[in-house]
Amino acid sequence: MSNVLSSFQPPADLYKLLAHPARLAILTVLREGEQCVCHIEAMLKLRQAYISQQLKLFKDAGIVSDRRDGWNIYYRVTRPEIFTVLDTMYSLTGQPPAIPHVHAKRTCPCPKCNPEQVAAACGRGSQQQT
Repeated sequence: MSNVLSSFQPPADLYKLLAHPARLAILTVLREGEQCVCHIEAMLKLRQAYISQQLKLFKDAGIVSDRRDGWNIYYRVTRPEIFTVLDTMYSLTGQPPAIPHVHAKRTCPCPKCNPEQVAAACGRGSQQQT
């Protein structure tokens, strides 16, 4: 590759990373803030292992980071300017696809979706404050 073309490799790599429907969907879910993998799984109806593979690519590229809280691993976007790229892309192709919050039929055990379930599992659900 020539020196001139090599300077175009980083943006080309980013666009390759974004050129996948599942990864675009994951970023759409993460746009609303930090999410645990189980929440992304329930929202997108994709297998956890598949989502984790896609998130690893984002993590390797420095676009997302993760943190563990007990059994849950949470991901967040660390490069929010990626949303500007997505917004520009969507403006060229039409409206961005919407992901309805439809996971109510699929159990999502994350604390965000089921704080009562988590509290009960921790033995706090049956306790009343006086």
